[in-house]
Amino acid sequence: MDEQQTKQLESTLAESLEVVRDLFTVIDIINVLNDTTKQTPWPEAFLAQSNTTLDDNLNYTGEDLDRSKNYFDETADLQLLNLMNKKLSSDNSFDEFINCLPTESESTAVIYKEYPSLSNIPGDCVRTRTKFFYQLSVLIEKVLPTVDLSLPLGQSILMNKFRKAKIYLLHRKKYELLQQSLEQTVATDDDSRPSVQFDTLKASYPGENGENTMFNQAFEQLFKDASIKFRRADERLWHATYVGMHSIDAGGPYRDSVTCICSDICSTRLPLFILCPNGRTGSGSNQDRWIPNVFSPKESIPNIFRNQYRFVGQLMGMAIRQKHYLDLKFPTLLWKQLVREPITLEDIEAIDMQSFTIIKEMEMQIEQSQLIDSDTDIDFLFSSIMSELRFDVASSAGQTYELVPGGKDIPITAANFKDYCRKYREYRLNEFSRQIDFIRQGLYSIVPLYYLSLFTADELEQAICGKGQIDVELLKKNTYYGGVSHEDSPHIQRFWTVLNDMFNEEQRKSFLIFVWGRSTLPTRDADFTSKFCINPYYASPDEIDRVLPRSHTCSFTIDLPEYSTIEIMHERLNYAVTYCSSIDAD
Repeated sequence: MDEQQTKQLESTLAESLEVVRDLFTVIDIINVLNDTTKQTPWPEAFLAQSNTTLDDNLNYTGEDLDRSKNYFDETADLQLLNLMNKKLSSDNSFDEFINCLPTESESTAVIYKEYPSLSNIPGDCVRTRTKFFYQLSVLIEKVLPTVDLSLPLGQSILMNKFRKAKIYLLHRKKYELLQQSLEQTVATDDDSRPSVQFDTLKASYPGENGENTMFNQAFEQLFKDASIKFRRADERLWHATYVGMHSIDAGGPYRDSVTCICSDICSTRLPLFILCPNGRTGSGSNQDRWIPNVFSPKESIPNIFRNQYRFVGQLMGMAIRQKHYLDLKFPTLLWKQLVREPITLEDIEAIDMQSFTIIKEMEMQIEQSQLIDSDTDIDFLFSSIMSELRFDVASSAGQTYELVPGGKDIPITAANFKDYCRKYREYRLNEFSRQIDFIRQGLYSIVPLYYLSLFTADELEQAICGKGQIDVELLKKNTYYGGVSHEDSPHIQRFWTVLNDMFNEEQRKSFLIFVWGRSTLPTRDADFTSKFCINPYYASPDEIDRVLPRSHTCSFTIDLPEYSTIEIMHERLNYAVTYCSSIDAD
């Protein structure tokens, strides 16, 4: 080995050692952030790097970090990260952002209106924590090429630790890395866009297993080649033809077909998903969330359902690639499992508040009885309270499954109670794992696994479903006005007032379907492939208050009459979005 080769080897080794040090520095930082006692010291290596990561006027010390740490809890940290992600998602530089934050003497009421936990923290502490998070994001980005986030949970202690760091990587970088991977994996087949026939009359009679639904019609015609077709760069991945209608698919019928497919997924028309227990009982939170249907743990899931779950995942991948967001009402536990985040008992209780009631009450009864009288006859306690319980479990769908062979005949006793609790919780935590694994397979056949693994459960949901609510201000920013209309026209101002202040969320979604054929907005300005257009509606003064607005979903356009009052604007708009369909005229 000559001198030049030796130097190259030494340089490579030095770079490798530096990356390893940086990786362990990230993990040390995560340990500091997870220390509820706030006693773990900051890594010296991280403090030293602030001089090279940040401009000279933005440097901070360990004492600055310690002071700011005392004001921040998990909620405040998440609110600060949300603020950073929102403000740094555009072309704003970090220097511009940090200089816009209030100083010690400035009022924080306005800028922190959406982030109340930050409003009572000293300005210099917020700025220090902001600089710290930015530096941590830069460090995480630096070590990403050396880690494999696609490894399953439990396979690598190091990766399990590092996964906790992904929340601190800023959204802008995550989306940038994901977009690069999407561009590198675009399908380049020369086949024309497939034509999909939709029979809406047939779909009105879904069938026993949803075989007539819009979802199944799409599945039967698209699934075979979806892993390629859904990776194309086209804005529309198929040509939608509605049987018996005279629509020309310039975009509206396609978007409407996607909306109808999503409507089928979260409904009783298909056997793939069921309303969560809280929804069926009308109690607790997340009553509108749909969970995977339940299959016996002793039996395999039929192939047709496996492939349909995969198709759901492929539709999710399509949404990420095309920025055509889906209206899917799934709970946090599903999104968590898709990105391999561990789910908790609290995630289960969020969709089934009664899921652990019995065993929690029994554990509490045992503990209280032993505290009062250590000689309590535990067996008598079990026989009196749990005499009807056996070694089985009621699933989220209401079926009863044995936790062990012959479990329906095994009573719960003091001797086997702990084992029963362990198996019960294990079943509930893994009840949907097979179904979600098939969805994951479909998703990752369209979108590369690695960089999507950087996303948190909430970020994945937003990448697939868009924002949970219609952002009227974002829509307004991406609107232009045709004819003689302009933003300050009285009827235009009435329109925005109705949409923002008088419509509820469901009405706003109905409005979006009316004008665009889809129920969700993009999350960023850059993701608007077309701008919303408001054109004038020409009618005589005698007729103007009686006519309805007219939409063109293919071009994301509404012809809006100059209604004379806000009450008439509200009434006509509401009627149109509730009862009128524009697909046949598209």
